[in-house]
Parts: sequence; C-alpha cells; structure tokens
Amino acid sequence: MAEGIHFYEPAQGHGLAHDPFNALVAPRPIGWISSRSSEGTLNLAPYSFFNAFNYIPPIIGFSSIGYKDSVRNAQETGEFCWNLVTRSLSDAMNQTCAPVGPEVDEFALAGLTPRPSRIISPPHVAESPVTLECTVSQVLQLSGADGKKVDTWVVFGEVVGVHIAQQLLKDGIYDTAAAEPVMRGGGPADYFTLDAAQKFQMHRPK
Repeated sequence: MAEGIHFYEPAQGHGLAHDPFNALVAPRPIGWISSRSSEGTLNLAPYSFFNAFNYIPPIIGFSSIGYKDSVRNAQETGEFCWNLVTRSLSDAMNQTCAPVGPEVDEFALAGLTPRPSRIISPPHVAESPVTLECTVSQVLQLSGADGKKVDTWVVFGEVVGVHIAQQLLKDGIYDTAAAEPVMRGGGPADYFTLDAAQKFQMHRPK
C-alpha cells in the first residue's frame, strides 16, 4: 500500500467511522422527486443519487435504494417531476426525508404547495424556482459485477417540460449560482451550496 493512502475493498468493509463512498462522489445534485400514485396520493422525496444523462432528448435519472414510493409511482403512472432544492428550501426538503407511509402526502408534511404541471399529471413544488416535468423512459434494477440483482432501482425520465424562474435567466443564460442549489456531500449530514465567487470558466480545446 502506498504511504499515506487508506485503501480498502468495499466487500471487506471500509474500517472508518463512516462509509466514505457518498462523500467521495460529491457533492451531488439532489433529485427532489414529486410523483402521484395510481390511486392519486401525492409523494415528494429527495434522492442524492441523481443526475442528467443526455442532451437530446434530455434525460435525467434518480436511483432508489429499495423499491420506494417514488419508483413505484413513476413505474405505474409513467410520470414524475424533478424540483430544484435551493438553500431556502433545504429544511423543507429534509422534512420530506421522513420515513412515512405511502398514504402520507409529503407536500402537506413539509408545508409546500403542489402546483399543477403543464404536461404531466404529478404536480411540482411551487416554491422551487426550477422544475423538470418527465415521462419515464426506463426503470432498471441494478446488478453487481457478479450478475446478482441488488435492491436498487434507477428511474430514467425524458424531460418534456421545463419551468425556470425568470430571475434566474440573465441575458438568456441560466445563472446556476443565483439559484443557490443544494447538493449532498456525504457523511452523516453534509450538504453544500455554491455562489458566484466559486465560478471559473474553462473552454474545451478545439
């Protein structure tokens, strides 16, 4: 082992106070997913395994450890929304982490307003400045390298509607820092945000 390097094989345990994996691949954008069950019950839940995966068509996806309400709702109805978590909404987002039953409406639990979407049935968070309306393109159960299925499900959705607060558009360009997005950092309770002072530009070579 190289001097000064902590090495471990995940299957044998990490030997640390807290599993570092989530903190190594970080900070990660939060998939704050709103959905509606086939019976009509609203659901709102955050997923820290979330990202964008394609431009045309635009595709995003979130990963759920366990077949949770968001996965079931998305698979049964074929629809979900992603809502941007901002610094001012972080406490409300945290409330929607509560381990409650599928009959509980997390919008009401967190004191948030469900706003009707333009194209799909599930509403989105009215207080969030950015929302992506999505139709489900794929739902995959993950497998390990040995081919065995694990209890983790990835939902991919094609973005069919985009809502952006006007104040975040500067000369037609979305101002990421102005939105103060909240990202998951790993550890027991670490989150990050960003501001304009952290921005730098670097163009790709031609």
